[in-house]
Amino acid sequence: MAGKSKKIERVQTGVRVEKRVLKILKAIAARHDMTLGDLLEGIVLHSFEGKVPFGNETLAFIETMREAYGLDLTAADSHKLSED
Repeated sequence: MAGKSKKIERVQTGVRVEKRVLKILKAIAARHDMTLGDLLEGIVLHSFEGKVPFGNETLAFIETMREAYGLDLTAADSHKLSED
C-alpha cells in the first residue's frame, strides 16, 4: 500500500528549456501517463537524494527519443550552452 499523500502547494512558472529536451520530456511524461510537471518534480526529487530517476526500460526509451529528435547534448554540455 502506498504511503499517505502529502499536501503541497504548486505554483505556475515559466522556464526556458532546450527544444529537443522538452520534446523528450513530454514523450516520457506521455509514456508514463503523467503531466510534465509531475515528471519534472520526480526527476528533481530523485536527484536531490542522489537517486537515479529512471529505470532501464525508460532509459532505453530516452535513447530512442534522443535519436529520433537528434539530441546530441550530454550532461557535459550542460554548463556550456548558448543561444543564437
